[in-house]
Parts: sequence; C-alpha cells; structure tokens
Amino acid sequence: MTQTAPAQHGADADVQAWLEIFGSPEADAATLLVDRHDPDSVAFVTVGVDGDELTTTNVTYGELAAQSRRLATALAGLGVERGSRVGVLMGKRTELVVTLLALARLGAVYIPLFTAFATPAIEMRLRGGDATVVVTEPSQAAKLEPIDGLTTVVAGEQFDSLVAQSDPIDRSVAVGGDGALILLFTSGTTGAPKGVPVPVKALASFVTYMRYGLDVSADDVFWNAADPGWAYGLYYGILGPLAIGRPNVLLQAGFTPETTAKVLTELGVTNFAAAPTVYRSLSKSSAVDGFGLRRASSAGEPLTPDVIDWAKQALGTEVRDHYGQTEHGMFINNHWADEVRRPLIPSSMGQPMPGFAAGIVDGQIAIDVPASPLMWFAGYLDAPEKTAARFTEDRRWYLTGDTGRVDDDGNFYFSARDDDVIIMAGYRIGPFDVESVLITHPSVVDVAVVGRPDDLRGEVLEAFVVVADGVVGDDALEAELQQLVKTGFAAHAYPRTVHFVDALPKTPSGKIQRFILRRQ
Repeated sequence: MTQTAPAQHGADADVQAWLEIFGSPEADAATLLVDRHDPDSVAFVTVGVDGDELTTTNVTYGELAAQSRRLATALAGLGVERGSRVGVLMGKRTELVVTLLALARLGAVYIPLFTAFATPAIEMRLRGGDATVVVTEPSQAAKLEPIDGLTTVVAGEQFDSLVAQSDPIDRSVAVGGDGALILLFTSGTTGAPKGVPVPVKALASFVTYMRYGLDVSADDVFWNAADPGWAYGLYYGILGPLAIGRPNVLLQAGFTPETTAKVLTELGVTNFAAAPTVYRSLSKSSAVDGFGLRRASSAGEPLTPDVIDWAKQALGTEVRDHYGQTEHGMFINNHWADEVRRPLIPSSMGQPMPGFAAGIVDGQIAIDVPASPLMWFAGYLDAPEKTAARFTEDRRWYLTGDTGRVDDDGNFYFSARDDDVIIMAGYRIGPFDVESVLITHPSVVDVAVVGRPDDLRGEVLEAFVVVADGVVGDDALEAELQQLVKTGFAAHAYPRTVHFVDALPKTPSGKIQRFILRRQ
C-alpha cells in the first residue's frame, strides 16, 4: 500500500511552486542559489577554533556572488565548460562554496571529494567522473600528486590570485531543471560506490526538506554539522541553505563533543542537524549540560531509543529521525513543521515528506515514482544494470534496498539494509533491533550486529562491540550482553558470539560497513 504525506494544501502548493522554479527549462542554478538573494545578507558563518576560543566570520551573498563570477572566468581559462566535471577536495571553507557556484555559472558539474579519502578513493571518483581539474586546499594537495593528468587549483595564494586577476563572467549558463549540478558518489556501504547525477530540479526536494522536515525558520540559528563531502551535508548544509536564503554554520575543525557543545552555546544554535554518531557521542560526554534547542534532527543511521530519551533533557527538545539516500535525498521524516508534525514514535523514521509517496514492496522501503513529483533520481552514471536493479520492471517503484515496515497509521520503520537482514531458523532479524538493545548497556560505546553462516540454523548473530575506556571486554561482559538481548528484545535473537574491538569499520560518512565484518 502506498503511503503519502498528510494532505496539506499549503504543502502541496509549496511543492508545486518550487518545482516550477527549480525544474524550469530556463533554471539557472547560480541565480537561484546566490544572485537572487540580498547581497548584504549572511550566507554562511565560518567558525574556526583557536585553542579554547572560537572565531567567527560572516560570508555574505554579495561576497559569494563576486568571487564566484571571477573564479568562473579563471576556471573557463583552464578548459572548464558546460558539462565538464570538476573535483572539489576541501573541508568546510568559503572557497568550497565559491567553487560550487563558479561551476554552476559555467554549467559545469561539481564532484565532492571527502577530505578523509586516501588517494585511491579520490582517483576512483575522479576517473569515474572523467574529471581532470580539481580544486583543493593545502592540507589535501599531496593526495593528488600521484594521480596523473590533473590540473589543480589550491586554496590560498593560487586560488586568491586567480580570483583577483580574473574579470567577472558576463552571465551564467542556464542548464535547466534537468541539467546536472552535482555528481555525487554513494558511500559504498554494501559495495563499490556509484555515481549519482544530481539535477538542478533536485533543489525543489532539498527546499521542501528544509521547510517541512527541518522547519528552518527566519529566526533560527541553523547548524547542519554534516560534512559537505557527503549527501546530507552537501544537500542540506550547502545547497538547501543557499536555496532558501538562510545561513548555515561551517565549523572548520574536526568533531569533538566539547567543540560541538561550545558552538551550540556561543552561537546560540536553535536548529541542529547531525548524524546519530554525533548525538551518541554527545550523550556520553560531560560537556553537554542542557541546551535550549528548538529543533534537533538526525539522519544517516537509525537513532537508538536511548539517544531519544537522553535528548529531551540534555538538548531541550527531542531528536527526530529522518530517512533518505544519496539517490533522492530525505523523503521519510519525523517532520518538524507544524503542518505535518506528528507525535514522535521511538524507532519510527516517520512519514513520507510532501511531494513523495512511499510503500513496502517485496519487504523493501520503496518510492512510488509516478505519485512522487519530487523524485529526481533517473539512474546511475554509466551503469544501466545497477540502475535497473533499483526499479521494478514497470519503473513504478524505486527500491531503496532497505527493508522495513509501515504501520496502520502510515509510520515507517527501518529494519536493515536488504543484504544485512539475518535469517535464523526462519526468523528474519534486523541488526538494528539487536543493536538498539546492546547500546543501552553503560559499557557499550558502539556496536554492530551481523549474521554468520551456521549449518543448523542457516545464520546466527554475532556482535562487534566497542567498550568504554577502562572497561575490559571479557566473558562476563559477553554473558551480560547476551542476557540483555534475551530480556530486552527476544530470547532467540541474542548474539552467539560477542567480539570486543577497538573500532567499527565505517564509511567516511559514518555508516557501518557490515559487509566487512561479515568477512572477518
């Protein structure tokens, strides 16, 4: 059965209006993202960390517009033109945004490269996208040296000189709503990364999420802490804020609970979005001692119930879980906007967002494509077979590859990646259900559950557990954890073996790579 967002005339009208703007054949991404906004308005607040002190700098739309016009001219001089793909290997800095906008002015395509990548991962994405120009920063430039055939622009003296010495481009290229803006590669949770072309019309979906999923208001101090090298940070930390004209915070430092708490306090953040691992780390830290957040949202992996319970007092609000993928952005959410907000049900990821309809097909969470005007994914780059596997034969349904269920009230629940489901003696067990119990143990900092082949039962469960500092992972703790699952979830679903490890294998965006654990 297909489930749609609750009928709201205002939301439906908004979706239609945004589709007309961002999906227009004349859509010009640079105009839509920067030129149409008040040049004196703040677009981003960059935050540096100097010892115990934070330093903040406001970046206006006028500054972004002026610099991106000049950089577009410089990049054109390097051979970048409409349809060219350009890699961008930078952290959360102003030059990243300027580069994205300069490429949009040329009708070129931006390939985000996460700064934690090693050279082989970078090269795979550049080769896959047929990119020969890369814009980077000094701390990352050495990673590009072993890759043949690249032209690099490095933030700092070279970047600034190109901008200063170039005349502003006369006008931007309008590639239209179907024209590519981004080429983003999937995280590779279950296999090799795949290239996802993101068209300009996807901005309509991103704006809908900013409005109805996150409820970013004109009075909010908004901070999406996710890295722009990945979908959630790029879609809703860079593109979404630009499209709605609301500033985001760009923290130019690595994550620690202490720094995060300091930014939340000193900048007066009221609307916060981050990955579950951020909330989990904050919940284990003494640095968090009560905040006054208006909204808190999570995406990337399901939230465990203990984090939801902790947040109400520690953050001043509940954390609402949202669900999506690189291929289409967020589309099932515990929405924050008044018009579509429902009471939070722990472990539920919510209901379809306005502009989307969803259901369960062959056990998988699926998007009803004809009933989802905001669905923009058309296929992977140069991968027709992988694209076909994502859709039913009649192309009506997009299959996420994630198993789940939906209740009678239209609330969706995540179970597992389709190939992560454990079938033991005929029982289908989602790793998330068991992990949600194990993480409640005070000695457990992080956990992943996988299936292991078994001659008798088909599969049995094994857990990989990271324990807190000072805790010894021994037979006694293993027995405690097994009993915890028996009493907290189901007697048959306890892990037959508990492995105590220093860390779990994860993608750079924080998703557990269970396929690696299954090989061990």
